[in-house]
Amino acid sequence: MVENYTEESIISLEWREHIRLRPGMYIGKLGDGSSPDDGIYVMIKEIVDNSIDEFAMGHGRVIEVTVSDHLVTIRDFGRGIPLGAIDDCVAQMNTGAKYDSKVFKKAVGLNGVGAKVVNALSSCFQVQAVREGRIKGFEYKAACQTREDKETDTDQRNGTIISFAPDESIFGKYHFITEYVEKMLWNYAFLNNGLAIVFNGKRLQAKNGLLDLLQNNVDGQLLYPIVHIQEGDFECAFTHGDIYGEEYSSFVNGQFTSQGGTHLTAFKEALVKTIREFYKKDFDYNDIRASLIAALSIKVQDPIFESQTKTKLGSSLIEPNGQTIRNYIHDIVKRNLDNFLHINPDTAEMLYRKILQSEKERKEIASIKKVSREAIRKVSLHNKKLRDCKVHYNSNDERKFDSTLFITEGDSASGSITKSREVSTQAVFSLKGKPLNSFGMSKKVVYENEEFNLLQSALNLEDGLDNLRYNNVVIATDADVDGMHIRLLLLTFFLQYYPDLVRAGHLYILQTPLFRVRNKQKTIYCYSEEEKHAAITRLGTNPEITRFKGLGEISPEEFKHFIGPTMRLDPVILTKDASINEVLAFYMGKNTPDRQGFIIENLRVEEDLVETLV
Repeated sequence: MVENYTEESIISLEWREHIRLRPGMYIGKLGDGSSPDDGIYVMIKEIVDNSIDEFAMGHGRVIEVTVSDHLVTIRDFGRGIPLGAIDDCVAQMNTGAKYDSKVFKKAVGLNGVGAKVVNALSSCFQVQAVREGRIKGFEYKAACQTREDKETDTDQRNGTIISFAPDESIFGKYHFITEYVEKMLWNYAFLNNGLAIVFNGKRLQAKNGLLDLLQNNVDGQLLYPIVHIQEGDFECAFTHGDIYGEEYSSFVNGQFTSQGGTHLTAFKEALVKTIREFYKKDFDYNDIRASLIAALSIKVQDPIFESQTKTKLGSSLIEPNGQTIRNYIHDIVKRNLDNFLHINPDTAEMLYRKILQSEKERKEIASIKKVSREAIRKVSLHNKKLRDCKVHYNSNDERKFDSTLFITEGDSASGSITKSREVSTQAVFSLKGKPLNSFGMSKKVVYENEEFNLLQSALNLEDGLDNLRYNNVVIATDADVDGMHIRLLLLTFFLQYYPDLVRAGHLYILQTPLFRVRNKQKTIYCYSEEEKHAAITRLGTNPEITRFKGLGEISPEEFKHFIGPTMRLDPVILTKDASINEVLAFYMGKNTPDRQGFIIENLRVEEDLVETLV
């Protein structure tokens, strides 16, 4: 039946209703907190951005952030929202000071939308402003005012205090992962010298900008000391390491641009051009940038981002009617890097040898790739190994953040997931047996080993993360010893060759139920012994209890519950204290006696052991 399109079909929504109906337009994907780009972290960022803008304008050197259970509190010591305009700033669309560039120059937020979005998506939102000995506050629920406090005297310091709890009716049973929040806040600290952020009582502060960021984040050996360039509104730091691929952290006005943009493209071009001209050789850009680790930051007046979440810069000018971002960055990088290489001939020689070594390795792999492509065609990747989905992460589809690849073991498990999946956004890759232990092997093995070759081709990782086809890469193996072993071998593969995939928060472990407890009225799936005992108590005496030995035992109809909206994922997180080389050498190397002693001393249940290793 075709519905009539009439005047009655046109619906007008209030701004708060529109935000709650279409939250993805404002904060990207929703998520339960398992991914660093889930909406609950964007909400924190939106409020912190306002505090950072105050600091950038010279007001307030400390920001306090507290995350407790589902409640977030952010307190800055800036000028404080004008007391008579608090409600306008957090609950009236199209109002704010950032439309006036004289008040907020080169700010992160431009549209005065962030705080209002957080308000609309929170079950409870409280705001207080302190200015010149006076304080006033409001409370809201889904952006609807529930309380207004009278303006009173106070001895508190100037600033703004905002508390909010993301609404479970929108985000479901979410949880904050403190490592994600801390990494985000560290980025603010690195980019704002003189700023101190106190996160849950821990002080985050840096003195040397992006130099500190790179020293803090780099894992493994550096080829040469970090090159640090600061001039005007641009800063960058870079070196070459012992990693495969390239790693970039880019920022605009203190905002982490996870998808880069015009500033990152300009930096890559400038680096390649300067090095070619210095050595007077037309090196392949892949050989120059292989193993490059870099961070860059630029301040732009009235920046244009490709979405409200500000993950990719679209601006072409450093400021209205000013120099292009491309020329601005090219001039700074060329002048400073050329001088640096002339002044530091030892570093210049090490860089030259690194480029030649990368060129040699690239040519060796090129011949292997030719053979591997023939192998891919022969095994018919998309018909036998990969059951693809329709939407990919490198597309413009609004569902791109939901694109997921499940890596499974065996035909039965992959068959169950394939029949249960959401075809538009979920793909399945089926492993054949146990993968190779790739620790210590060169990247040539990726192309020589059929399973690895097909896996990296499915993910489209050959040229780094720029063309990654799936936002979520999920290892889905059985909850037994063999499944754990396969899980560790896959973790080794990703950490060895594609650590940037892990650092960017794309890799997960799928939790699947160990037990099914049911009676005639209700079925409960349990992921631990504790959940099983609770389910037995809840359902009463003599319920039917089933222990799942493998994913293949779970019917497709049941599997829908485990890979749907309430899917449980454990993110694979690399903390700043974790050295990939040391972890892999200990757990996957040839030091069998040491590892055996560790296992005996730390023997625990499988679930705890997995958490330790991951």
